[in-house]
Amino acid sequence: MIRVDALTVRFRTAAGLVDAVRGASFHVAAGEVFGLVGESGSGKSTILRALSGLTPVAEGSLHIAGADRDTRRRDVQMVFQDPYGSLHPRFTVDQTLREPLRINRIGDHEARIVNALREVGLNPSFRFRYPHQLSGGQRQRVAIARALIVEPRVLLLDEPTSALDVSVQAEILNLLKRLHQERNLTMILVSHNLAVVGFLCSRVAIMRNGEIVEKLSIESVRAQQVESEYSRSLLLATGGYRRKVAEAFGVDASL
Repeated sequence: MIRVDALTVRFRTAAGLVDAVRGASFHVAAGEVFGLVGESGSGKSTILRALSGLTPVAEGSLHIAGADRDTRRRDVQMVFQDPYGSLHPRFTVDQTLREPLRINRIGDHEARIVNALREVGLNPSFRFRYPHQLSGGQRQRVAIARALIVEPRVLLLDEPTSALDVSVQAEILNLLKRLHQERNLTMILVSHNLAVVGFLCSRVAIMRNGEIVEKLSIESVRAQQVESEYSRSLLLATGGYRRKVAEAFGVDASL
């Protein structure tokens, strides 16, 4: 469903040109959930933005369902990290969900909006509320409904739970897992949390400084069967602040 070949994304800064992503290549099968993990600034979100058409590609190619990305815009939708920032503050939920239908010239707005809300666990009474009248979890459900209302084949998830409370995170992850199964969606999940990735993904690519360091099955991640030293240190770090983590980084564990 998704093929990324030698992708390079370049930005112009005050110091000159910077390659935020360099030579990244991977594929995602139809119906698969693929994870991109790594520390902040490693290029994970930049790849998602390139796939969604929000960021231009300097080198390489992106294909969705065998076609160029630009011809598959409706098939690819994205859910952003901050549900409050990604929703228009002066749009009601109804306006937010109606806009992508209008842009893509899809009819039967009323039924689609009601069904989209129900699919993410919200009743029709939420239609005429504004983002500031919703909780963080409810806002993210609306953002997911907005992405799904045009019936995409690919859903890009940019840390969709990191801005939420722990209990709400579990609700959103369970919702995403159910939607993946019911719709047979192809997903790419960006996260720095390997527990979140392990819950949803079957394979993962580990990124560092704009490059893919290693690609692994989720079983290999759980068994810590990795080849890269960076991948090993990342797995250790996500285990929490334990003595073995402190020793691995030469830190006094008594601090």
